[in-house]
Amino acid sequence: MIEDVVFKLLKRASTSSPPDVVRALNEAYEREDEPVPKMQLKAILKNIEVAQENSLPLCQDTGVHIFFVKGNLKLIPYFKGFEDAIKRGVMKATEEVPLRPNAVHPITRKNPGNNIGVRMPYINYIPTDDPWIEIIAFPKGAGSENMSFMSMLTPSQGLKGIKEFIIESVIKSGGKPCTPTVIGVGIGGTSDIAMHIAKEALLRPIGDRHPEKDIAELEEELLKAINEIGIGPMGLGGKTTVLDVHIEYAYCHTASLPVAVNTQCWTGRRARARIYEDGRIEEMEG
Repeated sequence: MIEDVVFKLLKRASTSSPPDVVRALNEAYEREDEPVPKMQLKAILKNIEVAQENSLPLCQDTGVHIFFVKGNLKLIPYFKGFEDAIKRGVMKATEEVPLRPNAVHPITRKNPGNNIGVRMPYINYIPTDDPWIEIIAFPKGAGSENMSFMSMLTPSQGLKGIKEFIIESVIKSGGKPCTPTVIGVGIGGTSDIAMHIAKEALLRPIGDRHPEKDIAELEEELLKAINEIGIGPMGLGGKTTVLDVHIEYAYCHTASLPVAVNTQCWTGRRARARIYEDGRIEEMEG
């Protein structure tokens, strides 16, 4: 069961963009009045259409395979060999979708050819009290992942320093992560926690604001400020450099202020499904 769910999630995530991403790209297209960025957005939307119609990957870089497993983790023993089943699903998707074999040894660069290796696929567990297990497939391409930034700010730099670091990170990235992007920001915790929650922030649908008013307002402020930079689609100028900015935070040490930026390209690849104890499977949008 898990193997089949993972295969279907990876196929969906790799061959179609979530509805919220498509809506945001269409809105960006309608908003744009300069010919070059408008042409780029039109090509992106056509790419999505062709990929979905033909069940072909949205991009030649189908990423490495990150999963988030949320819910009542006590249910996992009911699904024997849970992590091995996820690996089999990845191997099946690699062969049948097909997905490019991207996972290599970091030193020797040896490629096993099936996207399976030490700590890959990488599985993040998030326990909740919900009566299900939700599996989220989150393929991550190198173009966006290479534009990740981490800084240990000092507390004295405060909110001003946080804003400056995020905006400077986007400027350094330029069009390399295949703009327009979604920016995930992690503030607080420790260095590893900050980057983890920055990636977790990317799981939220576009337009889904943080529940805390101050954080939601900061997301809106950064979204507006970054789009005024004018990097635009594929770095060729225009009104839309980012489709959204999502922020998550964690309490941190009184003497530190970690900030991490993780970027997702315009494909916005993610797909999720919920599995209940009785074996019922519910596919979720986005």
